[in-house]
Amino acid sequence: MSQTKVFIAAIVVILLGVVVSATLFTVHQTQQAIVMQFGNPKRVITEPGLWYKIPFIQNVQYYEKRVLNLDPSSESVILTDQKRVVVDTFARYRIADPLKFFQTVRTESGARQTLSSIINASTRGVLGNATLASVLSADRTPILQQIREQVNSEATKFGIAILDVRLVRADLPEQTVQSVYERMKSEREREAAEFRAQGKELAQRITSAADREATVIIAEATRESEILRGQGEGARTRILNDAYGQDAEFFNFYRSMQAYEATFANDNSYLVLSPDSEFFDFFNSVDAGDTVRRDANAARREAEAARRSGN
Repeated sequence: MSQTKVFIAAIVVILLGVVVSATLFTVHQTQQAIVMQFGNPKRVITEPGLWYKIPFIQNVQYYEKRVLNLDPSSESVILTDQKRVVVDTFARYRIADPLKFFQTVRTESGARQTLSSIINASTRGVLGNATLASVLSADRTPILQQIREQVNSEATKFGIAILDVRLVRADLPEQTVQSVYERMKSEREREAAEFRAQGKELAQRITSAADREATVIIAEATRESEILRGQGEGARTRILNDAYGQDAEFFNFYRSMQAYEATFANDNSYLVLSPDSEFFDFFNSVDAGDTVRRDANAARREAEAARRSGN
């Protein structure tokens, strides 16, 4: 009998535990909840704590209370200056009214789809009245403010509060970027060709000036060398004339010796002359040779004396 009572008591405890667990539920501080009865909302709970519901009849739908992020897909927009840009936006929102949220979009995935459409539409509408320069400059702040206000006005209908909307990027389409690149490339090639032409023209001017200057320098050097050569020839002629005037016989002897040296420099040379030719005067005349030797010795002594007096 006691065992039966214990068994019955255990069953009662279990049943009570099941009933209590089906009756009580907790709401975390990061959550908010809606108590549903047969699919219809009965209560909205926004405060954290331990709450109750009718077991087996009511159930609880939880929603995030924290700030949520939304990254819609990129959107192609035509600006007021007829420039097409690819805009990528980013938004932050939270569920402000869980009941309205449940009645309109029900789930967070549905909310993301709805908000993405609203953000893209507002972005196209606002940027359609803006220029590329304003989008890429500090003037984008009022543009973002206008987009945020429009999106928040539409999102309120779904129990959503928009906290912020940002433009992550605003780039030109790939085709436009390629065309701009090609235009910049052709412009740089044109500038390079112009610089090369200017460089070649400058090089030709420098080369022509250098050639002209070199021609003038060579002409001046040639003229000066001819003048110096003429002066040297004149000095040589004067010296020879002076030497010839001082001792004509020695001069004739010296010139004859030079002629002999030039004539007999080659061992294979043959000379056919008469023995009594004037060319052999210094070979045939002994007195003349003695006279020349005396004159040469005298000239040598005079040169030695001049050298000593110079020292």
